[in-house]
Amino acid sequence: MNEHIIATNKKAFHDYSIEDTYEAGIQLLGTEIKSLRDGGASLKDGYARLERGEVFVYCNISPYKAGNINNHDPMRRRKLLLHREEINRIFGKTQQKGYSLIPLKIYFKKGIAKIEIGMGRGKKLYDKREDMKRREAGREVAQAFKERHRG
Repeated sequence: MNEHIIATNKKAFHDYSIEDTYEAGIQLLGTEIKSLRDGGASLKDGYARLERGEVFVYCNISPYKAGNINNHDPMRRRKLLLHREEINRIFGKTQQKGYSLIPLKIYFKKGIAKIEIGMGRGKKLYDKREDMKRREAGREVAQAFKERHRG
């Protein structure tokens, strides 16, 4: 695939168990595109919401360095371009208790800015610990396998 990743949300998979993912276009201003091409985006504190039948994302796209007084607001809401059936599916899921919309990554696909949003439930502390234990056990097995086949 011809993708160029600009920003990822590393904590999303740590804090949430992601069940569904959606790819959406983002409605951006000119200086926002230029800033994205420079790599000026952060999804660290980003979130997405459904408002009046449309999906909006709130994330930090830093102001364009060579911009002027007409630069954009870094934390403004940006409309996501999704199909109506996807919006309806998202609406149905968010009505259930515990589901949230989380932006996972922003990237360029064939020159067009896209965002991947995930539908997930917040993890409890014991779920996070269980994931860490499972990851550590996998690393130990891989290390043992590597040492065994080295000789």
